[in-house]
Amino acid sequence: MRGKMDCYGLTDAGKVRAANEDQFLIASLHRSLLIHQTSLSDDDHTRLFGSTEGTLLVVADGMGGHAAGKQASAIAVQALEHYVLNAMPWFFRLEQSRESDFQEEMKAALEACQRSIENAAATTPQRRGMGTTLTMAYVLWPRLYVVHVGDSRCYLFRPPTLEQITTDHTVAQQLVDRGALPPSEVSRSRWSHLLWNCLGGGTSGLWPEVYKATLSVGDTLLFCTDGLTKCVPDQAIAGLLKQDRSAEETCKTLVEAANAAGGPDNVTVMVARFRDAEPAGKQVRREAAKATAAAPSREKAVVASV
Repeated sequence: MRGKMDCYGLTDAGKVRAANEDQFLIASLHRSLLIHQTSLSDDDHTRLFGSTEGTLLVVADGMGGHAAGKQASAIAVQALEHYVLNAMPWFFRLEQSRESDFQEEMKAALEACQRSIENAAATTPQRRGMGTTLTMAYVLWPRLYVVHVGDSRCYLFRPPTLEQITTDHTVAQQLVDRGALPPSEVSRSRWSHLLWNCLGGGTSGLWPEVYKATLSVGDTLLFCTDGLTKCVPDQAIAGLLKQDRSAEETCKTLVEAANAAGGPDNVTVMVARFRDAEPAGKQVRREAAKATAAAPSREKAVVASV
């Protein structure tokens, strides 16, 4: 049985910063047919769309303190949109036997973002040194693929466990991995917000990491910038995700929690909940009952499936 995905994103400047340098994107990929000419009476149906093939989820955090952080995150997301459109056959023909090729294609997408930022910085002196984190996920039920640079995060909440899927590309995390810094000291370390891997930032090196997982009905994905994680500990995040709320309500409570803790940075969150899909007969009966109760209105709610 296919699950239903309830997905929502929210971004907020926080309580201290005047500008918001974060960006996010939620997009569904469709096959489409553009009709140029036909003898059929298609009327206004000049473009026909097939079923949703998958969902693209992106969060980017322009580097605070660097030139044009907002522009860097916007350029990265826009470049990613164009790249995915051109590479769409990879997303539609995703086969397990060619999974490694697809992961390389996801890395290539971030490399295209890097080139776009470098080109923009080269032509505009005010943008030199601009950079951004970027975490992108592609959901093709039940598979999840994540490509990542920086310290924005992707979490998988499978009750009761909250797992951080991505690894922070900070110097502090490198010290933890080498045993030179206790994990409990990361938040207080002066190296906690120094990135060694990002898009732009005045360096040409880029080392995207790809992660994959198999989703289950009942799972929740959280994508967020560090404006959330440096204010709200994982245990508190898990408690908020555990509540039986919609994706929109959950995003609002997460942003509120970050701002209640001082809101020192921009905060962006995206939540995707994968819920049970009702059997077709039961859903039809439920919708018929709602239509009868609401007569003469004929409107119905539409829930996207993954």
